[in-house]
Amino acid sequence: MSDQISRRTFLRLSVGSALATMAVGITGFGYARDIEPEWVEVVPLGLRLPRLDAAFHGYRVAQISDIHMGSGMTRERLLQVAELVNTQQPDLIAITGDFVTHGAVRRVEQALTDGLQALYAPDGVIAVLGNHDHFTNASDVRAVLRRAGITDISNGVHTLERGNTHLHFAGVDDYWERQDRLDDVLTQLPDDGAAVLLAHEPDFADISAATGRFDLQISGHSHGGQVRLPLIGAPVLPRLGQRYPMGQYQVGTMIQYTNRGVGTIYPPVRFNCRPEITVFTLEAPGR
Repeated sequence: MSDQISRRTFLRLSVGSALATMAVGITGFGYARDIEPEWVEVVPLGLRLPRLDAAFHGYRVAQISDIHMGSGMTRERLLQVAELVNTQQPDLIAITGDFVTHGAVRRVEQALTDGLQALYAPDGVIAVLGNHDHFTNASDVRAVLRRAGITDISNGVHTLERGNTHLHFAGVDDYWERQDRLDDVLTQLPDDGAAVLLAHEPDFADISAATGRFDLQISGHSHGGQVRLPLIGAPVLPRLGQRYPMGQYQVGTMIQYTNRGVGTIYPPVRFNCRPEITVFTLEAPGR
């Protein structure tokens, strides 16, 4: 009789455990789908740049990346992101690509334009394109940027002046799609002043650092993996986003920073990898 009770008890406990595990799994999926993708983290980061002139000490740059309108991102969510960015009172806003995910840009262009137009910084908003922008229609994405008042610096240089001193923001077009023209960028880039490079794919840092001209590269692309498991980390990372998947790295004399992005690709979930707005405060040496 006692053996029979033990078997029944064991069966009841097993069924209970299975149901509990299922409930936790369902709850976890609900969290990953409905809560964490909207739980944006603001990451403040002070970075000392050896070539930064004292006139730019304390300069604030807000970075967002990987909006991915069309795969989880909505107009309302992007407007909330823009409001949170503006609250940080940056001097400049930088966007490092993947404005859309797939399909016709016209389906999402108004929602994307509305969200981008809501961004504000005294020195404006600059951007480069990412691989998904080229997978869809790069010309249409650039048209949205123009309507939103955003300066596309893909394969170009945007220079700020304070008196006789300069701070340069350079950008390369998408490395995955072989649209990057770093030699052209270096030709446009003056020899003086600190230089920050916008490059969608973080692993481009191995190429840009080797030039010795850039103090900082900021990137996106990897989303940090979107899902990061305890003890394992991100099970999946994209090509060209595996060496420097998230956060800060030192690559030669250059700092590389990889933003986790504010949007998602499919599936539109995040777990242990919150969407991110990065706010860099640039510091001059000796200050």
